This record gives sequence, structure tokens and C-alpha cells, in this order.
Amino acid sequence: MNVKIAKNDEIDTFDLRIIEALREDGRMSVTELARRVGLSKTPCQVRLRRLLDDGYIRGFRAMIDPAKLGLDHIAFAEVKLSDTREAALEEFRRAVLKIPEVEECHMIASSFDYLLKVRTADIRRYRIVLGERISSLPHVASTSTFVAMETIRDATM
Repeated sequence: MNVKIAKNDEIDTFDLRIIEALREDGRMSVTELARRVGLSKTPCQVRLRRLLDDGYIRGFRAMIDPAKLGLDHIAFAEVKLSDTREAALEEFRRAVLKIPEVEECHMIASSFDYLLKVRTADIRRYRIVLGERISSLPHVASTSTFVAMETIRDATM
């Protein structure tokens, strides 16, 4: 089975198996990866390098438990901008990337413009981040906050 991807690239079943195996365990050796996907080591290495070079796999990282670091407060902030012309959106995007507490930022098709996932130690720290950093971002007209009471599924879990 081949899957058509952007720019007329093709990835096949072996590529998809490599991606899925690394999604489960990004630290496995190439030898183990090759065994899991049913290839010998050299063709697996070639495919892995191509998947990295072509951007299908963007990198590898350690998955940290935020709660163990005292960062188990999650809030979602809806952000409405006063200006949604492209220059204003770009200015907002660049600025939001500088706030380390913002784990995710998504442009939303709704009555607000962006949804931010913000992780802090507690509600007091969130209030400071919201009041001093998020509300001060370029073109922010208003915000609304939703606090997570329990996390059932998270990409870091």
C-alpha cells in the first residue's frame, strides 16, 4: 500500500511501519526497528534517513512528566485579536512562541482566533502568565480561560 503525501512524495507500508514503531518508542536501535518492520538493517537505515530528510519524522525528544516537575496545572485560553490581517497574525505568532508556558497554540475557526494550551505550577502562576504575558501579546483584544480539572489523554502520556 502506498500513501500519497504532499509534494507527490510516496511512502509505503514499510515507511508507515517505521513511523508507527518510532511513535511508540523513539529510542529503539535501528537493528530493533528493522526487526519490528520486517527489513534488514541497511534498507531500514536508508528509509529512516529519507523519512527524516523529507520531514515525515521531525526529530526525537524525551517525553517529560510535567506533574513530576510541579507543572500539573493546565488551562486553555481563548484569545480574540483586535486585528486579523496577515501582518498582525504573524506578529502574534512570533510573540506567542516566546512564552515558554504556552505548550500549544492553534488558530481556530470560531468566535475567537487562537486557542492556547498553557501549563503552569498553579492557578496563581497562570494568572501572572495570562495577565502579564498573554494579555500583552500583540493585538490581543480579549481572553477567556478554561481550566482542566482532569486530563484523560494527552500527547505526553
